[in-house]
Amino acid sequence: MPKVATRLNDTQIKRAKASDKNYELSDGEGLILRVLTSGTKSWIFRYSPPYTKKRTNISFGTYPLITLKEARQLREEARTLLAKNIDPKEHKKQAEAFEISEAQNTFRLVAQKWFEIKKTTVTEGYAEDLWSSLENHLFPRLGDRAIRDLTAPLVIEVMQPLAARGVYEQIRRLCQRVNEIMTYAVNTGIIHANPLAGIKSAFQSPKRNHMNTIEPERLPELLERLNRASIKYTTRCLIEWQLHTLCRPSEAACAKWSEIDFENEIWTIPAERMKARKEHKIPLTKQSLHLLELMKPISAHLEYVFPADRNPRTHTNPQTANAALKRMGFQNILVAHGLRALGSTILNEKGFDPDLIESALAHTDKNEVRRAYNRAQYLARRREMMEWWSEHLVQNF
Repeated sequence: MPKVATRLNDTQIKRAKASDKNYELSDGEGLILRVLTSGTKSWIFRYSPPYTKKRTNISFGTYPLITLKEARQLREEARTLLAKNIDPKEHKKQAEAFEISEAQNTFRLVAQKWFEIKKTTVTEGYAEDLWSSLENHLFPRLGDRAIRDLTAPLVIEVMQPLAARGVYEQIRRLCQRVNEIMTYAVNTGIIHANPLAGIKSAFQSPKRNHMNTIEPERLPELLERLNRASIKYTTRCLIEWQLHTLCRPSEAACAKWSEIDFENEIWTIPAERMKARKEHKIPLTKQSLHLLELMKPISAHLEYVFPADRNPRTHTNPQTANAALKRMGFQNILVAHGLRALGSTILNEKGFDPDLIESALAHTDKNEVRRAYNRAQYLARRREMMEWWSEHLVQNF
């Protein structure tokens, strides 16, 4: 009969003293207590790995941090793995790698990786709005959590303060962005499934409203209020720039001097800053060029035409015009984006070619065939229309 190893006990382990050489005490079935010359007592499990059968060891830690009872439990777990042809040492390495990966893949870090790709597909202004929404509403409580630990109840709880304020459109956008991040995590193998897929159903759906604008007959009122408004000079020029060029608020706020061709009187907005990801050229009228002359003493030495107050090296906030319109008495009546709708209405009423107007607004033709063949920007004809529009604004000032 094979010799049965004598089991260790706590008294024996405590009495084991250091010697001039390392020695071992066996608990049987591969579990060994190794006593070092320094007095350190380490638990070792000696086994033959599957397939190679070459004897090797795996450490379970030191005594008394790992008790005899705990060491025996670790031995049984290792023996269970071996019965399934799994090497305990390799299993431990994989588990440690998993824990390291989990710690590194926090929601914030995964979101940053996703954002590096996302920002190449949207405009600069939209990318800034997107990232700031995550920083303001999600990262404070979720940023340092492992993305594997995110659950629907947790994320819904974090968004509840927004629901209490009734900003359901903001919640809708956050739900969409969170799910894009989670989908990225699934596709890159960080997580196996997205547990947040249905979180938007926990909130009331936002009401769909068109951008607030005013009737054409109120244009003189708008211009008169703008003329006497107590707002910063740069903001006044920014709003007038939006009116004369019919560009979007983010396109106006991010305008760069390098994009202005003074010789040919054209403003070229690069594709990466356009909603449709297509370069857009705007013919500049004498009134538009005059606004640039007014801004030159303020920002000609800077990158952006309309610099931010606190940090002139960057552009003004795309919401600056909206804030000014509210102070002018147009809250819930007119937003900066609505200036485009106002211009479109007036130009259509005056009988200008709808294709010219849509081209001026950088709208994408919904008819795919027309979009493929009708790529003309009508610059010469658009210049005539924009000159009429600028004159119309001056006449109503």
